[in-house]
Amino acid sequence: MENTDVYTRLNRIACQLREDVVRMIGIGKVGHLGGSVSLAEIVATLYFHIMTYDPKNPKHPDRDRFLLSKGHTCPIQYAALIEHGVIPREEIAGLKTLAGMLQGHPDMDYTPGMEAVTGSLGQGLSIACGMALGLRHEKRPSRVYVVMGDGEQAEGQIWEAAMSGARYGLDNLTAFVDRNRVQATGHTKDVFDIPAIEKKWAAFGWNVLEIDGHDVVAVCEAIDSARATKGVPTVIVANTVKGKGVSFAEDTAAFHNVALTQEQYDTALAEVIAAKESFS
Repeated sequence: MENTDVYTRLNRIACQLREDVVRMIGIGKVGHLGGSVSLAEIVATLYFHIMTYDPKNPKHPDRDRFLLSKGHTCPIQYAALIEHGVIPREEIAGLKTLAGMLQGHPDMDYTPGMEAVTGSLGQGLSIACGMALGLRHEKRPSRVYVVMGDGEQAEGQIWEAAMSGARYGLDNLTAFVDRNRVQATGHTKDVFDIPAIEKKWAAFGWNVLEIDGHDVVAVCEAIDSARATKGVPTVIVANTVKGKGVSFAEDTAAFHNVALTQEQYDTALAEVIAAKESFS
């Protein structure tokens, strides 16, 4: 298959994941729309092109691991697992209900495919470092991928984990910073400005790459570069748009966690479906 075919397929899958997220959140139910859909291309590329992952055996010991340190954006991971068939499609309607298996943050006990309970911000990278150390100790070929938010960079535990990752040379660990520049209550520069993120990570001993997080070619190439880098972990700073693909939600904190009206739901669904069809 030509690379252009692969990239078209990944873009279409990313649009499908956005559609699933919109359907999951539905009408009148508060859900984390903005930060979920900003990750669509990254999650699509990892789950459907990069990771060693068998949907028929999601607990295979040699699988690659994917964690959302920003666990509140789990609808995008649920969407990937639904498309893989790991989570039944009918669960889409049960997001954040007691009767459903899809809760507002990842639940390892009730939701297939979850690798950790995350969402208490700052902890995911520490968990990922522990996994990467364990996999190396067991001499497994598996890699660990973890996604952090850019607002989450204000958490001190992130930087403790960053030091540990570099100290132990965890080159089987790749982290992403979803730099969509908007967090729960406003733009990150106004809430807690963290300038020069790339220089900070480099100073902590990590291999640092910066990409357009909505360009599946750039995502693929960055992950290839991370896999080829030995002796240090890699962080990929992905420039994204909060609410990407849903015009009224883009670059606004109002749709970080929100209940959609009927009109908003219809508009969002129409836009993500039209985008998907453009990659037919």
